[in-house]
Amino acid sequence: MQQSKLQEIKSRYSIFGNNSLLHNAIEQAVRVAQTNFSVLIRGESGVGKDIISKIIHQNSDRKHNPYVAVNCGAIPEGTVDSELFGHEKGSFTGAVASRKGYFEQANKGTIFLDEIGDLPHSSQAKLLRLLENGEYIKVGSSTPQKTDTRVVAATHVNLNQSITEGKFREDLFYRLNVVEIYLPPLRERKGDIPILAMKFLRDFSDTYKSPEMTLLPAAIETLQSYDWPGNIRELKNFIERLAILETKTTLDRNDILPYLDAIRTVNLPKVIPSSSEPTTDFSSEREIMYKVLFDMKNELNEVKSILNQVIRSNNQEDLYREHANLFTNQDISGTQMLKQYNPTKAEPEFHDLPNEIEPLQVDATEDIIDIQERENLSLQDMEIDLIKKALHKHHGKRRLAANDLGISERTLYRKINEYNIQ
Repeated sequence: MQQSKLQEIKSRYSIFGNNSLLHNAIEQAVRVAQTNFSVLIRGESGVGKDIISKIIHQNSDRKHNPYVAVNCGAIPEGTVDSELFGHEKGSFTGAVASRKGYFEQANKGTIFLDEIGDLPHSSQAKLLRLLENGEYIKVGSSTPQKTDTRVVAATHVNLNQSITEGKFREDLFYRLNVVEIYLPPLRERKGDIPILAMKFLRDFSDTYKSPEMTLLPAAIETLQSYDWPGNIRELKNFIERLAILETKTTLDRNDILPYLDAIRTVNLPKVIPSSSEPTTDFSSEREIMYKVLFDMKNELNEVKSILNQVIRSNNQEDLYREHANLFTNQDISGTQMLKQYNPTKAEPEFHDLPNEIEPLQVDATEDIIDIQERENLSLQDMEIDLIKKALHKHHGKRRLAANDLGISERTLYRKINEYNIQ
């Protein structure tokens, strides 16, 4: 590609940097734009995969037709097919009208499927059929529909590993991966960090109407020494924090170190203290609370199971046979329990239970319901509290909060919506 054409595209899409891997990705995007091939953009979160998809669309013959961007990881699993392919009226509860899916909206244009690795397995099969013959079926319909949509997909995960683990279809991978474009992370293009940092400083100076800041060489070297796991997005957030909080206009190494140390602390692996040392670490606290919750839930489920069986039981002898193992590790044995129940016998046998003893009758239905309601309420409140703590800890960054909670980002989105967490 001619240098003038490359610079024109970089200027048009606000791409800053001179790294050869970055230039190679842009050139590949422009070349493949003139075809109808499916494209897979590979790169970590925050490297700008969505910009490459826009370059492909706006340099193709479809540029005057719709461009639809879809984050597959943000769609609740139960509604993925409806979102992508649409649904008919009455096809499920709440479907009060027919709805166009994203593929129908993007007909004759381009659809960008970000985080394609998070797509459920059942939806992957439907996407494969669409890629092979351009057909899809709406939820609640039996009539195939046609669409002429260019598919550009992106992922930050290793799809080859996902295939090995059975999470991603191999045939869909090969159908998507006709052309693969790789966007390098910021740690592989550290020479671009000074350009990006100064660009962001100028932007935020204009945004907040503040004097423009300058980074001295030692400060730039300090920025380049950090790996930036959040890539350009993380660097931009860091520079914005500097622009808001720092009062100096010329920044040296010691001026930015406190801010850099703060994000390093967040991103470093957690150190688990010894059992003799007290800890207030959020991750350790969360693990302990989860263990307590799960143990509590198991115990309550066991109690409910026993009470249910007591209600159904009409014979105390059968109840003893079924639950004798519950008393083997207690302070009293099953035989001692029967002695207390009928102390006149030294070594009672099951068939020696006196006829005059009535079967145990317990009306525990209301107790079970009450236990279950209190358990569900308690677990829900604690879960909401943990989610709020994680979001607060990571300043609202849901991906980091999901990682800290040990759940997927899609599950976190669903929980936030379910509990109406602001």
